[in-house]
Amino acid sequence: MSSNVDDRLSSLPEEVITQILSLMPTEVAVRTSILSKQWRYSWTSVTNLYFDDIHGRNLSDVYYVNYKLEVDRFTKFVDGVLKYCKTSQLKSFRLKFSFICVLDVSVSKWIDLAVRLNVRELDINVLELDLPLSLFTCKTLTSLRLAYHEHESWEFPSCVNLPCLKTLDIVVSDNPFNTAFKIIPGCPILENLSLDLAIRQNEHDYIFNIPTLKRLELTFRSIIDYVVNKVVLCLPNLKHLLVFGKIRSHFVMKDVSSLVDGETPSALRYYLPMFPNMTHLELNSFWHCGQILEFLHCCPVLKHLCIGEKLGKANWIDHPKLVPACMLTNLTTVVISNFNGQKCDIEFQEFLEYMLRSAEVLETVTITWENNMLCERLCATLLELPRASRFCEIHFIGN
Repeated sequence: MSSNVDDRLSSLPEEVITQILSLMPTEVAVRTSILSKQWRYSWTSVTNLYFDDIHGRNLSDVYYVNYKLEVDRFTKFVDGVLKYCKTSQLKSFRLKFSFICVLDVSVSKWIDLAVRLNVRELDINVLELDLPLSLFTCKTLTSLRLAYHEHESWEFPSCVNLPCLKTLDIVVSDNPFNTAFKIIPGCPILENLSLDLAIRQNEHDYIFNIPTLKRLELTFRSIIDYVVNKVVLCLPNLKHLLVFGKIRSHFVMKDVSSLVDGETPSALRYYLPMFPNMTHLELNSFWHCGQILEFLHCCPVLKHLCIGEKLGKANWIDHPKLVPACMLTNLTTVVISNFNGQKCDIEFQEFLEYMLRSAEVLETVTITWENNMLCERLCATLLELPRASRFCEIHFIGN
């Protein structure tokens, strides 16, 4: 570039430069200090701190060549950044260490410093984790995500108090009653909760009694196949429920009267309450056609139905006499994904024929094939089926 060209980036207002640097990985932001004297300390005002152990690195070096050197270098780098960071309101602080194992004492110190900088969003994904007591009484924290790989229990103060926390996301490798369930009672305005739980044999029920909660996502990783846990939901303001994993749980819907959106595995099929406000439903993991119909009876205002993974073969009754209320007045969209055209043809045709004959306001049925071979015979058969709704279209996705 010509020497006569103005440096328009450096002429930007300081707050704009700070915003740009805050959007970068912290290591990149710090490197701008070598550009000129003017830029030497610009990075110290960033409001987002993001440390990632693999950013811009050769993983073979991290694993084999300079592992200890890399850990020491990274530890000193984070220490230095926090020492010179001069912001009084840290918007977000993120640590993601997937390959190097930083001492939990160092991680605890960094989190404590972030709390002292009035952090609002905290995202910690490390191999070892020891949380400072100051975290559990942070008055500015609005979002907290914790993921770690060692089996540990945290030390808690006598009273957890996170008055501004709205989002809590925890991956728990061990007993959640020593970690996550001690945090939840101290969050008076919690709206979003995501728990990734490793289910083990224990005597405790998983009770969720959170009046303010609007979204709940549960992922169960069963360590022992015969473990059966009881999950009690008393969530009067819950609007979105997502449940994943290998589950052998008894779900008790004590109060989910506001639920409008759900995504569930087959484990919930044996304990079906009414969902008077649910408008969007996703069903995964081997739901039988008959069981799907049973679920529809529990969702009188359902508008959108998504059936994922595979359809089972059992429990279908030809031409059921009672039509779910949602099919008469609300159900407009049905999506069936990953369907295998070589299996369940007869039952699937009967099930879809029943829906097309009964769903009076249905607008779109979309079928995605599991493999690249689209069964033309089945497509032709489905297209010829009579439809209660004259506006209904059937779409096929495949080769």
